[in-house]
Amino acid sequence: QVRLVESGGGSVQAGGSLRLSCATSGDIVSRNCMAWFRQAPGKEREGVAFINTYGDTYSPDYMKGRFTISKDNAKNTLYLEMNSLNAEDSAMYYCAVKLSPVCGEFVAGQYNYWGQGTQVTVSS
Repeated sequence: QVRLVESGGGSVQAGGSLRLSCATSGDIVSRNCMAWFRQAPGKEREGVAFINTYGDTYSPDYMKGRFTISKDNAKNTLYLEMNSLNAEDSAMYYCAVKLSPVCGEFVAGQYNYWGQGTQVTVSS
């Protein structure tokens, strides 16, 4: 059983920053594709960023420069650094793992395990 536990969410003013963490066990982070997704009320879940076994990352163009995904294999932890936050970034943020060393298509349905989510609220 794979367990993912997110933390680091909270309330922040527009322009502020947050760092999310996703703790796992074993070698999940080092051996698999890890990703962050988010979902706002009434909207579909969307991919924020992913990182593969080799450390290659991807983020949609409109998120690049503000969101940075990283991982610490020794700590079995995934991170998401978020800067210059705005109200449109308010959402539940989820950590997910795809049981594959590479990430491929960035589709939520292809991810095998999910955390419970951490809420990010940005006030203007």
